[in-house]
Amino acid sequence: MGIGQPDFKTPEHIVAAAVSALKNGEHGYTQGKGMVKLREAVALDIYNRRKVTVNPEDVVIVPGGKVTMWHVILMFGGKGKEIIYPNPGFPIYESVINYVGSKPIPIKLDISNNFKINFDELESSINKNTSLIIINFPSNPTGGVISKKDIEILVSILEKYPNLKILSDEIYSRILYDNAKFISLLEYPQLKDRVIILDGWSKTYAMTGWRIGYGVWPKEYAKIAEQLNINSFSCTNTATQFAAIAALQGPQASVDLMVSEFDKRRKIMIEQLNEIKGFECSNSKGAFYLFPSIKKTGLKSNDMENILLNKIGIAAVSGNSFGKLGEGYIRFSYANSEKNIKLALKKIKEYSETTGWHAKA
Repeated sequence: MGIGQPDFKTPEHIVAAAVSALKNGEHGYTQGKGMVKLREAVALDIYNRRKVTVNPEDVVIVPGGKVTMWHVILMFGGKGKEIIYPNPGFPIYESVINYVGSKPIPIKLDISNNFKINFDELESSINKNTSLIIINFPSNPTGGVISKKDIEILVSILEKYPNLKILSDEIYSRILYDNAKFISLLEYPQLKDRVIILDGWSKTYAMTGWRIGYGVWPKEYAKIAEQLNINSFSCTNTATQFAAIAALQGPQASVDLMVSEFDKRRKIMIEQLNEIKGFECSNSKGAFYLFPSIKKTGLKSNDMENILLNKIGIAAVSGNSFGKLGEGYIRFSYANSEKNIKLALKKIKEYSETTGWHAKA
């Protein structure tokens, strides 16, 4: 239960579109920022789901969400600059921030408030050197979501700092539960000239290995992002772009089914994790992760990860893999079968009751 990818296959109509493209001789380069038809399909999908009009010229297709992440941090980071990011959070944020010579400034996410942003702490972190803030909801690794009330507080803070750029990582935007509603920063026109949206196909359509995503950029920066594409990988795989069009324009029943199955597993895991001695699990309403606190077990995150794998046979990810503020947590993915999840949780509970939590067990 460690890997962060859906355990479903890519829907057949998407695979068929890629096969058809290859058979029809679609073997050449596309524009650096992606095929026009795909960028138009993305713009239409954004309008349908977010009710925001996006110019297809401002959409930049890339081989996976990490590329947009990289481009944004490279573009707005550098020595002497500070970048605010969620911690615990997707580890690539901090890694690239350090690589470009910026100072990483963590936004602490904690189970005590269901992994919500502390806005007083956030605003106190902004200064004249702050160049970029990274937001990620639904979140990896916490599964946390943001309410409309909280996102409007966030927007009111961001409005005070007109030179601050914003990367909104929305890759899990369609994986939500308990009637949670997704709200994009694109929906706030006062931010449109400085917000970059990261999204893609990997999680929604079970296409992690296809490597395709997109960024929505302010016009002046979209041109730079396209040039970075050209200078590094030329363009995203052509057949994969045809598959991405089919994903957006084709039937969506597979997405709904996948999310429904994830929800069943999520509920099982929350209930049963909270029955394990020393574990505390919040009711996270997005993505396909749970991030229980293990502080009451007395174990460090790495020790828990090792016990789960080497003593019980369960793969999970140490909380500190997602930043130093992830210490005292462990990440589970419920992108696995209900049968396997129930068996895994049973084994963990039995171990906690018979052997107990000891680092040298």
